[in-house]
Amino acid sequence: MAEVLGIALEEMEIGQSAEAVRTVTEADLDMFAKVSGDYNPVHMDEEFARATPFRGRIAHGALVASYISGVLGNQLPGPGAIFLGLNMRFFHPVRIGDEVTTRVSVKSVDLKARKAVMECVCQVNGNVTMQAEAEVMVRKRRRKTAD
Repeated sequence: MAEVLGIALEEMEIGQSAEAVRTVTEADLDMFAKVSGDYNPVHMDEEFARATPFRGRIAHGALVASYISGVLGNQLPGPGAIFLGLNMRFFHPVRIGDEVTTRVSVKSVDLKARKAVMECVCQVNGNVTMQAEAEVMVRKRRRKTAD
């Protein structure tokens, strides 16, 4: 079995952070619609979307939120982390071709409950498109066993 990387609960510190950058593609919207079943024409139909206040297609908000899951599961805390909740707010739409920078920072750590609260921000060109607070169950450090 491969070695599990990532941060154990006891190693997490307030302010610790990680980030990832993703460029939104038309294929991403198509795949997300297939997986989620969300074929809202504001995401899928340019002609329809042009007639909305957004004046063109926008990415699914849940797709953008999923970038947070990627950082939590792969980097901080990393493998073994379990997403418990997400409270999010959107400020600006994300469009095809946008490069989204997702940054996750440790806000608090509860050793007894085995949980951490993470501040999450998604930005495009330095503008905050979404802010969220995520609650995550984090694995504890493994005890060393005698050989």
